[in-house]
Amino acid sequence: MSTTQSERLRELLEPLVTSQGLDLEEIEVDSVGRKRVLRVVVDSDTGADLDQIADVSRALSAKLDETDAMGDGEYTLEVGTPGAERLLTEHRHYVRATDRLVKFQLAEGGELVARILKVDDDGIDTEVPGVKGRKATARRLAFDDIVRARVQVEFSRKDNKKEEEA
Repeated sequence: MSTTQSERLRELLEPLVTSQGLDLEEIEVDSVGRKRVLRVVVDSDTGADLDQIADVSRALSAKLDETDAMGDGEYTLEVGTPGAERLLTEHRHYVRATDRLVKFQLAEGGELVARILKVDDDGIDTEVPGVKGRKATARRLAFDDIVRARVQVEFSRKDNKKEEEA
C-alpha cells in the first residue's frame, strides 16, 4: 500500500488518465499558505491538445470529488502537459524527443548537446551539431552513460526537410 499522498493519488488517477489515451507523467501537491494546488502533468506520443486536457481535467475532478484523496480542505486542480524544456526520465520521453535538440549530462563528466535521431532499448543515436562550419557527427549514447537529459528550445532551427524539397 502506498504511503505518500502522491503515490495514493497516482494509483487513483492513473487509470483515468490512461483511459483518455494519455500517460500520467507527474503528480505534485504544493501548499502555499492555506492554499493547496494539485498539479497533474499528462502527455502522449502525439502530444495532448486542449480538448484532451479539458476532458481529462473533468474526469480527474469528478473522481477527486467522490473520494477523500485530497482531504477536506480546498485545493486547485491544474492539468497540463510537460514544458518545452522537459526533463527526459523515461524511455518514452526519449522516443517523444526524437528529432529534438537535447542537453545531456554524461556519467563520464561534462555535457553534450545533440539531436536525438533514433531511440532503441539500449540507448540513443544522436547527431552532434558541427561548430564553425564543421559537419555534424554521429554519436551513440547508452542510457547508462546519461545522468540527466533536458530538451532544449530552438528558436531558429532550419527545417532540413523543407530545404531538401526546395
